[in-house]
Amino acid sequence: MMQGYVGGVAAILFAAVVWGTTGTAATFAPDVSATAIGAAAMGVGGIAQALIAFRKINRSRAALWEQRSLLAIGALAVAVYPLAFYGSMRLAGVTVGTVITIGSAPLLSALIEYFLDRTRLTTRWTIGALVGVIGMVFICVAENASHGEAVRGESVPLGVVLGLIGGLTYALYSWTARRMMLQGMRSSVAMGATFGLGGLLLVPVLVATGGPFLASWSNAAVGIYMAAVPMMLGYLCFGYGLARVQASMATTITLLEPVIAAVLAVIIVGERLPVLGWIGVALVAGCLAIITMPYPRKRLGGVISA
Repeated sequence: MMQGYVGGVAAILFAAVVWGTTGTAATFAPDVSATAIGAAAMGVGGIAQALIAFRKINRSRAALWEQRSLLAIGALAVAVYPLAFYGSMRLAGVTVGTVITIGSAPLLSALIEYFLDRTRLTTRWTIGALVGVIGMVFICVAENASHGEAVRGESVPLGVVLGLIGGLTYALYSWTARRMMLQGMRSSVAMGATFGLGGLLLVPVLVATGGPFLASWSNAAVGIYMAAVPMMLGYLCFGYGLARVQASMATTITLLEPVIAAVLAVIIVGERLPVLGWIGVALVAGCLAIITMPYPRKRLGGVISA
């Protein structure tokens, strides 16, 4: 069981790393809107997940029908998430949008578990999440100061609201997928069905906004990469991890995502991260160390085969 927990943590860490590459990858397709990138990544990537797991999904039709409420809620959350997330970055700025969305997800996930699963919040998780959120705020402040980013004041409140919606939908589809897994469903089936249905809901958005992907090979390559690696492969690993750790811990581990994004921006894009930003990176690393050390005495979440 301990081996399953460690493997679950490692899989989620990998997902966070590849998710952190999306911002840098998007810089290679400057003509493609944030909405189109989000719809392509989650839409095409989600449908690809469903196709990969199609045989298992087909064999699990009866079980999926029994869990149709969770499936519908999760799919709707998957469809809303990229639109809210990328909309938040467009209105409030990339760093603020990322911090609000990714930083709020662990807290909202814990509240969902508290009210719906009656799961108690541990002191260690609370401390770790607080340290991680403070670290993300430091990264946000440092990057904004470094870029001299000027965002229209009237756009910021709406961007923050969209970021909170993004964090809520991220927490919600993580919770619904894990609930299906804990009731006996394979992680590949739960994630494939949830993201496949959510991906279908995003197809109209992609059709309406995705024209620039066809304008050049570089734009197309970015779209293919986004769908295949961060979304399809990343969420397959995330689903594997969700079957082995609580949703609140999984979403907290993914606080690593903006750290990877910031570091890649420095290394590849040529941005500069002030000292305060590096302190934020260290705090997020400390958060991960605090929350992911295995519990020696407690039963660790259910283990469901992929």
